[in-house]
Amino acid sequence: MPLEVVESPRLYRQIADQLRGLIERREFGVGSRLPPERELAEKLGVSRPSVREALIALEVEGIVRIKMGSGIYVLDQPAGAHRKATPPEGEGPFELLKARELIESGICREAAKVITPGDIAALDAILLQMGTGGLSSDELIRLDRAFHVTIAGTLGNGVLVRCVGELFDQRINPYFARLARYFEDDQSWRETWGEHGVVRDALAARDGAAAGRAMRRHIQNSQMRFSRSFGDGQGAENHASEKQSLENRISSGRASVSARPPRQK
Repeated sequence: MPLEVVESPRLYRQIADQLRGLIERREFGVGSRLPPERELAEKLGVSRPSVREALIALEVEGIVRIKMGSGIYVLDQPAGAHRKATPPEGEGPFELLKARELIESGICREAAKVITPGDIAALDAILLQMGTGGLSSDELIRLDRAFHVTIAGTLGNGVLVRCVGELFDQRINPYFARLARYFEDDQSWRETWGEHGVVRDALAARDGAAAGRAMRRHIQNSQMRFSRSFGDGQGAENHASEKQSLENRISSGRASVSARPPRQK
């Protein structure tokens, strides 16, 4: 069964729709393991983060189950259940993180010009709390949000404060929350805390270029943390066999599956 060419926007939703269709037609049977993210990305001509967002979407919809260190498995569904499901709307986690990277690095460059000792003290208080052991995930997320919103607030622009806050709050959407469940842990929060400290130091030094780089690197690192492998548990022999199986599924009437560039407006 040929896969269709996919294109922006909401690329991950189109990938999820194609995979859902293959599952509905039993191209991937109940209990079977989907091909690894890397292989799906190659066949669709898209990035691995887009495939990951699609797989997370399918898990939120109850169509697949992700087993860390093993792979992604098709769940049993009543007839017609997939068609009745209403997928949550919204941008994917990696799209949101990319937007934050661009916006907040620019905010940091400007904030370094106007930041006050009081602002630095506020950031220090947040970092002190974040460094306290035994905090719950909700408490860490609240402090993480406060750090980023406090930096935006130094510019005295309510639109920027609201923008940063609302983008951060997309962490509570079903896709982001599910992704975080797999990849956020004590180690990732320690890394976040350290990266926040680098941003704080650059702002305190009133070095806009360094502050912008530090914020960009921090959010890029967040993307990297969320991009760690689910683990497919496959040896080379099994991988080769499943790769050939996928080739057979898409060989009939094959056309290019590379993503088209965005349409010109």
